[in-house]
Amino acid sequence: MENNASNFIKTIIKDDLETGKHDHIITRFPPEPNGYLHIGHAKSIILNFGVADDFNGKTNLRFDDTNPLKEDIEYVNSIKEDVKWLGYDWDNLFFASDYFDEMFKRAVLLINKGLAYVDDLNAEQIREYRGTLTEPGKDSPYRNRTVEENLDLFDRMRNGEFENGTKVLRAKIDMSSPNINLRDPVIYRISHTEHHNTGNKWCIYPMYAFAHPIEDAIEGVTHSICTLEFEDQRPLYDWIVENCEMDSKPQQYEFGRLNLTNTVMSKRKLKQLVDEGFVDGWDDPRMPTISGLRRRGYTPEAIRAFCQEIGVAKTSGVVDSQMLDHFVREDLKLKAPRTMAVLNPLKVVITNYPEGEVEWLDAEVNPEVPEMGMRKIPFSREIYIEQDDFMENPPKKYFRLFPGNEVRLKHAYFIKCEEVIKDDNGNVIELRCTYDIETKSGSGFTGRKVKGTLHWVEASQAISAEFRNYQPLILDTAAEDEEEKTFLERVNPESIEVLQGFVEPNMKDVQPQDKFQFFRHGYYNVDSKLTKSDHLVFNQIVGLKSSFKM
Repeated sequence: MENNASNFIKTIIKDDLETGKHDHIITRFPPEPNGYLHIGHAKSIILNFGVADDFNGKTNLRFDDTNPLKEDIEYVNSIKEDVKWLGYDWDNLFFASDYFDEMFKRAVLLINKGLAYVDDLNAEQIREYRGTLTEPGKDSPYRNRTVEENLDLFDRMRNGEFENGTKVLRAKIDMSSPNINLRDPVIYRISHTEHHNTGNKWCIYPMYAFAHPIEDAIEGVTHSICTLEFEDQRPLYDWIVENCEMDSKPQQYEFGRLNLTNTVMSKRKLKQLVDEGFVDGWDDPRMPTISGLRRRGYTPEAIRAFCQEIGVAKTSGVVDSQMLDHFVREDLKLKAPRTMAVLNPLKVVITNYPEGEVEWLDAEVNPEVPEMGMRKIPFSREIYIEQDDFMENPPKKYFRLFPGNEVRLKHAYFIKCEEVIKDDNGNVIELRCTYDIETKSGSGFTGRKVKGTLHWVEASQAISAEFRNYQPLILDTAAEDEEEKTFLERVNPESIEVLQGFVEPNMKDVQPQDKFQFFRHGYYNVDSKLTKSDHLVFNQIVGLKSSFKM
């Protein structure tokens, strides 16, 4: 992991190795398999795998699958794919469910030590008894059950004698603690739900806050790195490791989570967008999920460079989403072949060009990388240009095509608009132009200058294609006096624009995930879900320019 920006975690690990606190490093990436990963998880993946790589350590991929109601093997498989796509491989693959027997034993240990009890209060009552930030909690009436009674009830919970929600196991810590997380937190609940790994073996499941430190300790994790919202849970993490008598003593460290403008960073909200049909799935190219970014055309190299640039801080902040786009452009400008695509076609007939003749012109594949070579593009009497590259009554300083004006066609000739053809409704449907054979690109012609250069696609061999242009899916509220909008009210109704146009004939054999720079339009990716052998679909990755300043 390059040290492009601040990374206090890296400093801590370096000190721990130099002082002999640890002789090796083990980190883990511990997602819950209850949704697809998003760009915020990418930062965590890159941090955990990156620092381990830097210090010749190991990283475990561990699924914290303690809540079968919300988990699915689909999410497990997608997470594995995302981690590998980002360029990382785990040293070990674990599941929290691998340790359910051990967790049960540790819970029994707490009961025997008088540090856990079975509570009959329901969830609402537990919240009421817990107190507030300014008022201490009060003891549950079941807090002082005997060890024997708690052991019996907990065993009967495991054996399925009680219905969901009727009993929980709570740690007995301190109901007056200023840290609400220590006010007798629930560590086991009843859930008669089949688990994707353990089937129906269990009907009680550990809570995440109880399971996580035990998992870290069992695996010998040295640095348990998590986001800042878990800072208040660190005392509970340490309490569980200590009182469950774990041999290994992992230590938790918190860093500021990634927040992007115009972006939702919540799996719950992202799932809502999917479930309510605002998008066509977790991998919709407008989604900030890793699978959505991949389908849109973002590269793992760009995401890694972005996360390394923003660094690892102890506080959370908001990053301009255009910064991520900047790194995509930087990565693709030396990789993506250049080509021409017309997204809103307007037919042009070059009246003085020989009928039936097709000429093949030379064009660079990528001017910034000469070794990528040249390509051939056809030119003939009929071509397509963009509709917005013509105006019948243009304003001053409009340098594109209008009646009587001359422009250069990229890689080809000068053409001059002579006649405008309209339909019965007055819409422009065709232009009649003439070309000057002396002005061929590369000929060294210096007779006169033109200010406008247009891209185009030859009509007879053009390949039809669908283009999908994107704007942010979520709009940040702008006006300070405006009441805070709900999440769904901020969904952008104009987040996608679908256009039907044409690409050069050399695009006939492109494959899903192939990336190109379309002249004057931006970078595009062949959609992996909608593209068929007879139907090309391109997703706009990013435009060519941005106002973002590094």
